[in-house]
Amino acid sequence: MKYLFINSVYGIRSTGKIIADQCRRLQAGGNDCLVAYGREMAQDHTTKCVQIGTKKDYMIHAALSRIFDIQGLCSEKATIRLIEIIETYSPDVIWIHNLHGYYINFEVLFQWLKAHPYIKKYWTLHDCWAFTGHCAHFTMSRCDKWKTGCYACPQMKSYPKSYVFDHSKENFNRKKFAFTEVANLTLITPSQWLADLVHESFLAEYPVKVVNNTIDKNIFHPIISDFKKKYGIEDKHMVLGVAIGWEETKGLPDMLILSKMLDDDYVMVLVGVTAKQIKRLPNGVIGIERTKNQRELAQIYSAADVFVNPTHQDNFPTVNLEARACGTPVVTYNVGGSPESAGWENIVEENDIEGMAAQIKKLVSSK
Repeated sequence: MKYLFINSVYGIRSTGKIIADQCRRLQAGGNDCLVAYGREMAQDHTTKCVQIGTKKDYMIHAALSRIFDIQGLCSEKATIRLIEIIETYSPDVIWIHNLHGYYINFEVLFQWLKAHPYIKKYWTLHDCWAFTGHCAHFTMSRCDKWKTGCYACPQMKSYPKSYVFDHSKENFNRKKFAFTEVANLTLITPSQWLADLVHESFLAEYPVKVVNNTIDKNIFHPIISDFKKKYGIEDKHMVLGVAIGWEETKGLPDMLILSKMLDDDYVMVLVGVTAKQIKRLPNGVIGIERTKNQRELAQIYSAADVFVNPTHQDNFPTVNLEARACGTPVVTYNVGGSPESAGWENIVEENDIEGMAAQIKKLVSSK
């Protein structure tokens, strides 16, 4: 069978790696795969790839979205080109992942999908953007307008940011019209948490399958690591945090408060912080900029005594899976799908930083 995947990236970041894994499995089974991506792709890939638009298209889309709040409603020419690619390739299955990312016009795409009911369609949702008028996540703002109709969005300055206009009401209605009544469409969510939300949204008409994200255990497994020796912390209990873009939603302020609750026997390591953030980190916290080397990351996971994920909104974070695969216990908030990927162990309630510190000490003392 012929599969065509659509996503903002390929082979990099969480969604791009997930698609790369899917393609490897499908191709190993004798299937043919083509990936249409919007922005970036990994260089070491073994799947046929085509870029949907250009960097200029992306920049224009992003700029217009930041003014007019029209994420996913630009890039018409790029999307028409994508449709030409689809028609030439003639896939048996079209598998959509993230449509947000400033690279595609969802109305043009879904108009074509509705006109081709015989094609099998999957759509893996990695967040809530598909059924909101603006945001990708709403748990931190405690907003439930998406259940009936978005308006006056409280998260206009959150991704996808809009600094001038709030078109969340119009966006909600345009998504609802575009994304409903599509024949032969199955939704896939990595977590039961997100599946439950879908059932409460305007996408409830579709069948939903929960398929947990996976990781490459050939890379992520317990390995001998000299990380502690390299940083001179062999005599310390290492508390690790990993994120792409440490910010409030990922729990950076929580991690810094947590570091103060732990005594001098502990050291905190944060992977994924920026050079600017590193300069502001307090004593006892080691900052490492984002690494694209997964084997190096596996070494860091393996060196840690405890992995902490204080995310305030997430679907099914793969960092939890990676840490566990490397033999490192995970402590996380009872938020979104994070408890599911943590195996429902060592869960504390959101914002309970003292409880998180107590759980860390308990895990260290039991070793």
